[in-house]
Amino acid sequence: MAKKNKTENQKTKDLKQFEKDATGKVMTTNQGLKVNDTNNSLKAGERGSTLLEDFLLREKITRFDHERIPERIVHARGSGAHGHFELYKSIEHYSKAGIFTDTNRKTPVFVRFSTVAGSKGSPDLARDVRGFAVKMYTEEGTWDLVGNNMPIFFIQDAMKFPDLVHSVKPEPNREIPQAASAHDTFYDFVSHTTETLHNQIWAMSDRAIPRSFRMMEGFGIHTFRLINAKDESHFVKFHWKPKLGVHSVTWDEAVKINGADSDFHRRDLWDAIDSGHYPEWELGIQVVAQEDEHKFEFDLLDPTKLIPEEMVPVEIIGKMTLNRNPENFFAETEQVAFLPGHIVPGIDFTNDPLLQGRLFSYRDTQLSRLGSPNFHQIPINRPIGEAHNNQRDGHMQMDIPKGQTAYFPNTLGGGCPHLAKMAEGAFHSFEERIDAKKIRTRSESFSDHFSQPALFYRSLAKWEKQHLAEAYIFELGKCTQKHIKQRMLWLIAQIDTDLAKNVSKGLGLPIPKEIDHPINQAIGADADVKKHQPPKKKNYLESDPALSQANTKFDSIETRQIAVLVADGFSMSDFTSKKEALEKEGAMLKLIAPHGGTVVSDDNTEHEVNASIITTESVLFDAVYIPGGKKSIQGLLAESKFKKFINEAFKHCKTIVADNEGEDLLDKTFVADYKDDKAVLINEKPATIIRSIAKHRNWDRMDVAAQVPA
Repeated sequence: MAKKNKTENQKTKDLKQFEKDATGKVMTTNQGLKVNDTNNSLKAGERGSTLLEDFLLREKITRFDHERIPERIVHARGSGAHGHFELYKSIEHYSKAGIFTDTNRKTPVFVRFSTVAGSKGSPDLARDVRGFAVKMYTEEGTWDLVGNNMPIFFIQDAMKFPDLVHSVKPEPNREIPQAASAHDTFYDFVSHTTETLHNQIWAMSDRAIPRSFRMMEGFGIHTFRLINAKDESHFVKFHWKPKLGVHSVTWDEAVKINGADSDFHRRDLWDAIDSGHYPEWELGIQVVAQEDEHKFEFDLLDPTKLIPEEMVPVEIIGKMTLNRNPENFFAETEQVAFLPGHIVPGIDFTNDPLLQGRLFSYRDTQLSRLGSPNFHQIPINRPIGEAHNNQRDGHMQMDIPKGQTAYFPNTLGGGCPHLAKMAEGAFHSFEERIDAKKIRTRSESFSDHFSQPALFYRSLAKWEKQHLAEAYIFELGKCTQKHIKQRMLWLIAQIDTDLAKNVSKGLGLPIPKEIDHPINQAIGADADVKKHQPPKKKNYLESDPALSQANTKFDSIETRQIAVLVADGFSMSDFTSKKEALEKEGAMLKLIAPHGGTVVSDDNTEHEVNASIITTESVLFDAVYIPGGKKSIQGLLAESKFKKFINEAFKHCKTIVADNEGEDLLDKTFVADYKDDKAVLINEKPATIIRSIAKHRNWDRMDVAAQVPA
């Protein structure tokens, strides 16, 4: 007891010393220059482009970009694949880009999926945003669409990016937790930076724990421009829609998958491509006319806002297929360098302040990671066309430039390489008029931080809302500081009262009636506080069905993993009828037996076992099938883990199928009392089974499933 008191006293002394050391210190640059705003980049007007002269931004971002060598600071854990993009129809009325006008092209692509917060060695199933970066090797140059699986970002201005990442990374004093946002520093930041709340609620949803990379959406996040041959501009947001639909796992599954197979997503992508089940996404665009820039009750340039599909439908224009795995992980997946600044004629930037900062930051980061300004010469980063310019030498120069001249203009080199004319496809920036004061702030139109999180929550199905509340309870329950939890409860209540009540109940804390000034901390010390105060939420749209996974595609079981529980003597006739029908639809059947090696069916046929029950878990599969055969069922009943396997699949709302004597095994499980469940199928026809598995889960089972022992 005395030792414990001594430890607590030491913690108190350490905290007081920290407060003493931090008290009264004014923020400065690395050169000692006092700073009164480290939250906003310097812009040409409140909604204008970021200025190159912003030395504060460049110092902060440069220092951050070079914190890790050679691992990526964010998106360190990734998986990649090769493929191609095909255009369904020309959109030349919007863009002159060849990739958007030539339907005869098959454009090579390389895609890298990733988690954000963890290191390279972290598990795949962390609750996290997923990177979705696409490199298109077009005939006009390389276009990198560097996005995520969520349509918005945490922050509005790139100046805040180091703060965001520092808050979510392992706490520097103890380097934990790894690949997790459930800790004090992250929620301390979130609770004071209310612009994060929209991306935060997405991260608490099932979107943050996808079933696979192949079953998640991708978004370009920012509002870009499309420029047509008449030099007319339209605003655009880019969407990748997976052909298999958008599906997730539960948090309970994610925790267990990380233990059973920490490479679950990486393995899934590789195996799907290796077996010929090529992942596909359709490319969609949301287009807003130049003159409609200000018609919404949110700002198109705010990266923490999406355009609801109910307001601007997504127009599908093409399809991407991934059909080749990398030959060397390091040379391709690890060395690939994505830069938002890689665009082609027909695509251009907007003044989104986060995008403006990324245009600088990503190149700076690659210089650190890959050690050379010549990183574009690494094979995975090379454009498909030859590069011609007067840039020379540098570390790791892999080309051998020829000729006497390396300058322009010249006569000794015949004036070459000469400047391209517009008619030859030269890039030309959209001529946007800028007439503004040089100012370090952001537009007042960025201040609404509650309306879109509320829209997202209202749009979710009942089961999604329950998962989301449980995620908040888990995350905030990991925080040790009561005042942080209280601030978060108050902010959640501004989004939705019912959600806040559920989280409050789970935390055992009341919702505060008020907290200290909830001003978004992304304003400078001398800024007008009232001007940037987040207003109460607006309801400009009751719901947007596209935001809910309940409205995704449920028409395919391709690549779905079916666990077939068998022992010696299982019914070959039962198995064959189901196997043929399921595999015809693209499902993958895996035999799970009491032991490894082989099992013998009732017709004396040997079958190779894919996994013994001791080496696998139900969370790795999408459905369970139990063929009949009295001897087989007796063998399965002798191993208790088979009953746990079935109970767990039931708990996670998956389809469970049994034929004949297979029902006897179900009778020894929790399922016995729930055979009327619409996803518990006994002696059913294959067509019914296929429809059930395609539904992903029977979420109507959730209340019953909650009673299943963990």
